[in-house]
Amino acid sequence: MIIGFEAKKVFENRSGLGNYSRNTINLLAKYYPENQYKLFAQKKTDLFTLPESAEIITPNTNISRFFGSYWRIHLMSKALKSNKIDVFHGLSQLLPYGIEKTGIPTVTTIHDLIFLRFPNYYKKIDRNFYLSFSKSSCNRATKILAISQQTKEDIIHFLGIAPEKIEVIYQTCNKLFFEKIDEAQKQAVRQKFNLPEQFILCVGTIERRKNQLALLKGMVHEKLDIPIVILGRPRPKEYKKEMDEYILESGIRKQLIFLQGTNTEELQAIYQMAEIMVYPSLYEGFGLPVLEAQASGCPVITANISSLPEAGGNGALYIDPRDSEQIGHEIRRVLTDSELKNKLILNGNENAKLFKDRIVAENLMKLYQSLC
Repeated sequence: MIIGFEAKKVFENRSGLGNYSRNTINLLAKYYPENQYKLFAQKKTDLFTLPESAEIITPNTNISRFFGSYWRIHLMSKALKSNKIDVFHGLSQLLPYGIEKTGIPTVTTIHDLIFLRFPNYYKKIDRNFYLSFSKSSCNRATKILAISQQTKEDIIHFLGIAPEKIEVIYQTCNKLFFEKIDEAQKQAVRQKFNLPEQFILCVGTIERRKNQLALLKGMVHEKLDIPIVILGRPRPKEYKKEMDEYILESGIRKQLIFLQGTNTEELQAIYQMAEIMVYPSLYEGFGLPVLEAQASGCPVITANISSLPEAGGNGALYIDPRDSEQIGHEIRRVLTDSELKNKLILNGNENAKLFKDRIVAENLMKLYQSLC
């Protein structure tokens, strides 16, 4: 079988959508190397090393290379026939226009519809763009892959798609997070980023939806003086500014470490060194950091809403993300109750195994084969 992928995020995105896309390609190539995987992308970067069974297809004229986004949306379909694609998968909520006329069966992954559930977090022009291509892709796709039951419900509610057209296939995380590293590797990362011996970790883009400010308020309320590592880039800067004002007002600047741009190996070490990973997000399509932390043996505190209970299973401690006092209280409880902490580590690791790559690969391949 020759499987094509819309693969821009594979080569250009270091975070959630990029990780999902790279993990998907890698696990399929690992368990089904007999297939060919053709990645349609605007350009190749060093962000991803192609497996032996994969190749990249890029624009083949100077004009299409210059107008890469136009090629991706409007011209890519022309290249599918010549590459003899059996099934095509849009990994990041997009199918190129015209693909429905090729006769090639298609899958589009919908990660979330946060721009519809929280419209105030987005500019109107961005909301309209996201809605246009998400709805168009869902309507034209042969099958829709939702990364959680919550996302499936949102697709039905907001886009009016029939439930039987939607398949829920959970994602996995990079296999490195399941592997323990030695103290020397940890110390190298600790020294590189000047990390303390003990710290609370919060992973995710710094934005209002991720709700890092509630974590800070909870820590202040409980008078917890353990350092906090916040790993993610600010987007938009207004929320980071609001956080900075609170940090200054509450006098906790020396307690905070902001990081961004870490690679997978560094993040692996940081998870394994953290006392707790706190993820108080107000909404997620899945919540991959929850799974990464659990696989790494790091206890997790996360929100009791959206898809996060699907990701965390019985291996996380759940909080109301709008209740900063509760967040602080539960952090204190995990820090002081070794029995609870060990239970979260054990149950979290068992939960993460339910999302291991072989299971995800088998579910994906069954979907592709059903369409062919």
